[in-house]
Amino acid sequence: MRVLLISANRLIEPYPVYPVGLDYVSGALGSAHAVKTVDLNALPGDAELIDLLKTFQPEVTGIALRNIDNTDTTDPRGFMGEYGDLVRLLRRHSQARIVLGGSGFTIFPNRILSFLKADFGIIGEGERLALLLEALEKGRDTTSLPGVISPSQKETAAPPLEQPFARDAVTSHPYLAYYLKNGGMLNLQTKRGCPFHCTYCTYPAIEGRRMRLILPEEIARTARSLETAGARYLFITDSSFNADLRHSRAVARAFKEAGLSIPWGAFFTPLKPPDGYYQEMAAAGLTHVEFGTDTLCDPVLAAYGKPFTAGQAFEAHSQAVAAGLHVAHYFLLGGPGETPDTLEKTLDGIDRLEKTVSFLFCGMRIYPGTPLFSQARLEGLIDAACDLLDPVFYRSPAISRQHILDRVRTKANGRINWVVGSGGVETAEIISRMYQRGYSGPLWEFLIR
Repeated sequence: MRVLLISANRLIEPYPVYPVGLDYVSGALGSAHAVKTVDLNALPGDAELIDLLKTFQPEVTGIALRNIDNTDTTDPRGFMGEYGDLVRLLRRHSQARIVLGGSGFTIFPNRILSFLKADFGIIGEGERLALLLEALEKGRDTTSLPGVISPSQKETAAPPLEQPFARDAVTSHPYLAYYLKNGGMLNLQTKRGCPFHCTYCTYPAIEGRRMRLILPEEIARTARSLETAGARYLFITDSSFNADLRHSRAVARAFKEAGLSIPWGAFFTPLKPPDGYYQEMAAAGLTHVEFGTDTLCDPVLAAYGKPFTAGQAFEAHSQAVAAGLHVAHYFLLGGPGETPDTLEKTLDGIDRLEKTVSFLFCGMRIYPGTPLFSQARLEGLIDAACDLLDPVFYRSPAISRQHILDRVRTKANGRINWVVGSGGVETAEIISRMYQRGYSGPLWEFLIR
């Protein structure tokens, strides 16, 4: 079949993110189908997409919905309107069946399928598209396919796929040049699944709780191929790179043995690390550590379902800084259990974090199926009629949003390493200009004080 895969994500704040999911979906389809991939970030406009629809004439078009909104509590923006525009354009210029997928779709499958009036949806891992295409080709019933839904079906949980995951070569995609020009940062995945129980997190719904590890040697080969393709920086997209310490250390050793020479970064959980852990990572090329810290008050950490204490977060930070790494922390202020006193404890703790950037968000995005959703329902903050497709945030009833923002601004006292939200359009424009001058990577290290 002729299959068109589209990454619909146009969010480039604070920087554009390579659509690694399309690599895996196109890799799963392999040579059994004629596949073309499109990234809307890399298209000048709709005319190029319309031309492709006319010349390629896809029989099935898959749309990857990575984001439903920007999750920024200071400037919330939803993307469903522009996704609707995309689907209407496809309907006007193509007869192809439309299949939705991606992490954003998986959180709201039936709701989005209905809203966008698509033909099918893939819940969870997008490689399941191969099963749907086979059924469509052979005229088989699709209702029994795991993880596949249609407008007449209710969502059903699908067991996570087993390894191996077949990633397509990035050089086969026309949008590679866009990312090489805009920062040279490509993405890498070392495992799927997250074992933690953070109250707000959607990763268990998207990837499952059981970690499925990719062989370190295979990861290193992919990393080297990305470097050969022109990547100047790699970001590991795992929910938590150090969730499996043994595997993360094996990946680092594989990088060294493969001769990877470009820097890389990852998202880490600030668990107390084994002695020498971050030095070992730095020796393998790690330059940037992004900690999902959320708060530095132990009772609030417990209310958030975090698997570490404030003391462990400080220890992880100290070891990462001592290893010469650039360090950033992400904080979610105003969630369950937050009070004026707990806020002050966290802000005082941030003051103690040396050589770091702190990104501070006020409130937590509520997603269905999470413990936070259930808590918000019990507390009467949302009801059954609340449409969470539009950004809705949990904010502790014990403290106002304005109080949090006022205290953050006062405490920050103009310091540029205290960033409210993701920095917004202004930050994205600065990063874009730096990319044009040849810089690469996330670039928040220039804010470190």
